[in-house]
Amino acid sequence: MALVIVTGMSGAGKSRAMDILEDMGYYCVDNLPPKFLVNFADLYGMTENKEAKKIATVVDVRGKAMFHEFFEAMEELKKKAYPYQILYLDAEDKVLLKRFKETRRVHPLIEDSRLTLQTAIQQERMLMEATKEISDYVIDTSRLLPAQLRERMLSILADHSRNDALLVQMLSFGYKNGLPAEADLVFDVRCLPNPFYNPDLRDFTGKDDCIREFVMQHEESREYFLRICDLMDFLIPLFVKEGKSQLVIAFGCTGGKHRSVLFAEMLKEFLMQKGYRTGAEHRDIERGLHGVPSAN
Repeated sequence: MALVIVTGMSGAGKSRAMDILEDMGYYCVDNLPPKFLVNFADLYGMTENKEAKKIATVVDVRGKAMFHEFFEAMEELKKKAYPYQILYLDAEDKVLLKRFKETRRVHPLIEDSRLTLQTAIQQERMLMEATKEISDYVIDTSRLLPAQLRERMLSILADHSRNDALLVQMLSFGYKNGLPAEADLVFDVRCLPNPFYNPDLRDFTGKDDCIREFVMQHEESREYFLRICDLMDFLIPLFVKEGKSQLVIAFGCTGGKHRSVLFAEMLKEFLMQKGYRTGAEHRDIERGLHGVPSAN
């Protein structure tokens, strides 16, 4: 049985995540009271239908007082040895404010109270802090396109036969668009030669061979990457030993189109050869492909 518990901040994209899980073949139930989680797992754990054993549910603050039973339910699932994964969706406060205003939906903590939207978001963040701490995977959707969220979830959940293995997720970004909140490790590659200033290379990305050839022809680029690889050889086994489910390694350059993309892809290749489960996401690569190019 594969049980995925989706939780997180209201407005962070839990409904979209459930749509993605349905597309992946999960039987999904929204807004399940925590005390029914074990019964839900019991019901589908007993069925002989293999398809029905991929199940997912959303548990969040809409349950009001019942949400406090969440941790008790987690302990009960552990006692029964039911495998589960907690996926926590988050977003910046200003993004959540914008989404609620655009959709004109009422925040669940505002009902029957005099809270402002901003105060409700702040209170929810405090209520959800402990849940975020125990989550297996945390995804910040502030700057993610729907397709990028789908790609991230597929990389996390596609292989449940290896659900105890560490997923090392590479993430490229542009500093001009802000640091990624979900990053565990951040490497700044702005110190390396910049293809943006070569007119013949400006419109390519770090996925193209010409960008790799330009950046990696320089000794400092090769040395930088070798040192990162040595560091990963040391660090990742420690994270595996500690039991971490996901490690997000971010590479940042100015615009997120050339150097950061290249290093994310190269480290992904290196770790795949080591046998690690990996993925790569390029948060800002599209920003430099349309309109005025960014100084990457």
